Amino acid sequence: MRRLLRRRGETATVGEQAAGEVAAAAAVAMPMAEPDPVAAAFFDVDNTMMRGASIYHFARGLASRGLFTSKDLFRFALGQAVFRIRGDENPVHIAEARETALAFVAGSKVEEIIRLGEEIYDEVMADRIWAGTRAIAQAHLDAGQRVWLVTATPVELARVIAQRLGLTGALGTVAETENGVYTGRLVGDLLHGPAKAEAVRALARREGLDLTRCSAYSDSANDLPLLSLVGHATAINPDAELRDFARENDWEIKDFRTGRKATLIGLPIAAGAGALAGSIAAAIALRRHYRSGG
Repeated sequence: MRRLLRRRGETATVGEQAAGEVAAAAAVAMPMAEPDPVAAAFFDVDNTMMRGASIYHFARGLASRGLFTSKDLFRFALGQAVFRIRGDENPVHIAEARETALAFVAGSKVEEIIRLGEEIYDEVMADRIWAGTRAIAQAHLDAGQRVWLVTATPVELARVIAQRLGLTGALGTVAETENGVYTGRLVGDLLHGPAKAEAVRALARREGLDLTRCSAYSDSANDLPLLSLVGHATAINPDAELRDFARENDWEIKDFRTGRKATLIGLPIAAGAGALAGSIAAAIALRRHYRSGG
């Protein structure tokens, strides 16, 4: 019977040696980008990198584990419904939502929330990443540039998303901790609007970045301070105000949404039918209200 495998250490035949040499000679190394230490790309998360609000998806995951009440989840769902219908972000409402989430984790260990964040990302968030935005981020990485997420989402969750996507890191809202436990309070303010631009400025100083060579991506006019800070701004899945501004300033616009009107895409699915029905009812009422000019 012909022996198919040789013992370790046996000498290759002349033909095998020749085959190896030919293969090595024909091998072509794929070009690798030279690191670009002064350029970076900054991506908003909610509705830019991910469909819907990451904090809401996190809340859904917590609710499925019995760690979040249906009432709290309904509040998140209703807030998202309002956001989708109006097509904008109210900083006060967002701050309330973030504060609610942070208050909820008060007393929880940071390491436990990070572990849950990793689980929930894999279960709930991974399938909601926009493939088009992810490809843009990868193109920056392939060009040797660092890629950062910049979001109002708590920084621990933002870091989980960045790690899962293979990105450089994340800037996010910082929650106060004592001895590895959340107090339920914020450190400073919500990372939203002008605060994002300030965070990127600070990071640029620390990392030696040339902001004129950097890029930024967002869906919201609230991020105009960030988008205007860099040399290359792109509106992704933009709200109406950002779309108009981008057109006026010759910024690139990319829209990965299909089907329904943009303001209705990504309406979160609440854990219970009652909460979902309430969200939809509220959405319909709000839509009628704004159409009537109320």
